[in-house]
Amino acid sequence: MPNPYYVTLQPPEELTRATLEAVRLARTSGKIRKGVNEVIKSIERGQAKFVVISTDVDPPEIVAFLPTLCDEKKIPYMFVPSKAQLGEVAGIAVAASAVSITDPGEAKGYLEEIVKKVAEIRQQK
Repeated sequence: MPNPYYVTLQPPEELTRATLEAVRLARTSGKIRKGVNEVIKSIERGQAKFVVISTDVDPPEIVAFLPTLCDEKKIPYMFVPSKAQLGEVAGIAVAASAVSITDPGEAKGYLEEIVKKVAEIRQQK
């Protein structure tokens, strides 16, 4: 299935795995917000340090505006292919369309590397 129109970058597989691991680490040692509504609140309140958006959301309009909102607030974001996987690493029994990391905890160094790599990919475009 091709990526939806809101996906602005195609991350390599290892970066996707690292992002999911960062969410898992932040969940256990820091704080995360799960679900589109909670993610929107964390972005608008300036609490989000990093946002993870799933690409298999149907209908895509549910999350299509998140990249633009993140860009406006200068918050780094990343795409992952599976909302089921995102929900699992976020520690919930259902799929998650989006997750924001508000306190990275032990994932801080990990997250900084991911943000740096995402910035490099964006500059290459």
